[in-house]
Amino acid sequence: MTVTILTLFPGLFEGFLTSSILARAIQRGLVTVKLVDIRGYAKDKHRVCDDAAYGGGPGMVMKAEPIAAALEANGAGEAGGRRVVYLTPAGRLYTQALAAELSREEDLVMLCGRYEGVDQRVIDAFVTDEISIGDYVLSGGEVAAMVMVDSMARLVPGVITGDSLEEESFASGLLEYPHYTRPEVFRGASVPEVLLSGHHENIRRWRLRKSVEKTMRFRPELLASDSLPVEARELFGKMREEGVGDERNQGA
Repeated sequence: MTVTILTLFPGLFEGFLTSSILARAIQRGLVTVKLVDIRGYAKDKHRVCDDAAYGGGPGMVMKAEPIAAALEANGAGEAGGRRVVYLTPAGRLYTQALAAELSREEDLVMLCGRYEGVDQRVIDAFVTDEISIGDYVLSGGEVAAMVMVDSMARLVPGVITGDSLEEESFASGLLEYPHYTRPEVFRGASVPEVLLSGHHENIRRWRLRKSVEKTMRFRPELLASDSLPVEARELFGKMREEGVGDERNQGA
């Protein structure tokens, strides 16, 4: 997978690309990340990439010319060209399902907005996807691009073992169950006995129940999905009858 990131601040990515799982994926050739400085495509001597908005209002808007030149120089806008993602709070919400979809792209271009955003004519001409990582506003698209690259890269075959991905949050439509490791007792709190039993089916059922319970408490809207496994839906119904999860309405 190759990701080309267009940004006014390529230096922000230095530590991100040289650390942890992503760095190893890059070293192994499983993921390639190319940084493109939009200012390098500005034609004036001061490399100006923003200007005041037509119609007035506060803030500046990223100019169309340097962005278009950068996109065209990196294979966007051509017939059958790359998928171009614009990071914006006004885009559709980024999800694990969308991360999985985009991770299957061989070549992906990401445009990081700044200030009040980019000239709409660039979006109309080049952008295939407008994406937001959440209902909040950042200073620019760079952090959002890092979030997306990290979440996509770990889904590329070979970056992380398949077993690790199967039981993560959202993999089955639920939040992940709690984890424990040594010591068996920490500050008076013990590891749940079922996890020490060696009974794999009991452990599986306990983990499923804890996943449903956690989802009920923190992300109840996920439990309305038609894609939820049958066993999870049945367990959810039983737990609602038992009153499990009601504490979330009491500030717990």
